[in-house]
Amino acid sequence: MNAPSSAHERSAPADPPGPRHRSGLTGRLGRWLIVLPPLVFLVVFFLVPFAFAFKISFAQTAVRIPPFTDLITVGSGGVFGLSFNLGNYAYLFTDDVYAISYLYSIKTAFFSTILCLLLGYPMAYAIARSPKATQNILLLVIILPFWTSFLLRVYALEGIIRDGGLLNTALQWLGIVHHPVKIMRTTFAVYLGIVYSYLPFMILPLFATLEKLDHSLLEASADLGSPPWKSFFDITLPLSMPGVIAGSMLVFIPAIGEFVIPSLLGGPDNLMIGRVLWDEFFNNHDWPVASTVAVAVLVLLAGPIALYQHYNVREMEHYG
Repeated sequence: MNAPSSAHERSAPADPPGPRHRSGLTGRLGRWLIVLPPLVFLVVFFLVPFAFAFKISFAQTAVRIPPFTDLITVGSGGVFGLSFNLGNYAYLFTDDVYAISYLYSIKTAFFSTILCLLLGYPMAYAIARSPKATQNILLLVIILPFWTSFLLRVYALEGIIRDGGLLNTALQWLGIVHHPVKIMRTTFAVYLGIVYSYLPFMILPLFATLEKLDHSLLEASADLGSPPWKSFFDITLPLSMPGVIAGSMLVFIPAIGEFVIPSLLGGPDNLMIGRVLWDEFFNNHDWPVASTVAVAVLVLLAGPIALYQHYNVREMEHYG
């Protein structure tokens, strides 16, 4: 039987922090130093503007600068008054233009995402299966449009598809058509502009996923007698779903709030929520209603973003 410890042994001080403890503190400090810059950026350029918009959404329109009332007022004798106006949110449900623009924006973003996926998946797959030297050239071609202004690219597309543009001139010169094809100011032009602008956002995540695909799985499937199309649906497509979801979110989310493309290429029937938001801010000068529309758009986008984040975390836990 061991003898009990002496009082001196029991009162001995704990060991000083060792190298492992100091390395843990250094690691946590390093992680905070990495996270802090983007965190500050999000707070300053996202949370603070959103807080202002959220505050203005409860105000009322006023003939003043800025054109809305104060939520907190100070009366005589230093008495504080608090005024919240919920009528702006109720107004969104009473005016059909907001519901129509929301639904049209969702429909346009959804089908644009589908078109980008149908076009981008074969392109990403072809790039992923190309030799390394060819991959760099093809990726450069995909990234090259980002080196120019988004607005300039939309204007360039307008110069191609307008009645007297490059496309109609070529078709008439070849004798395919005798009159210019009406493309500008149509729904087709809006879809064409969104696909043209956001297709790289679909290709790059898909390429990153397909490029890491283990080709030995396809070889094993072929050895077992599976045809190529079945191997694609059984192996390639399921393993590329993280890239499909990431690319779809990168196209769908900004396409909902698109303003430039419907304004320059679309017609009066192509009423998207970004155009409604612009009209409320700059034409009607109704900042409270415009802020309410902006908050509602963010709430509308919160669902897809949360879904993507949930799926992304689950995939990281599965493969981690």
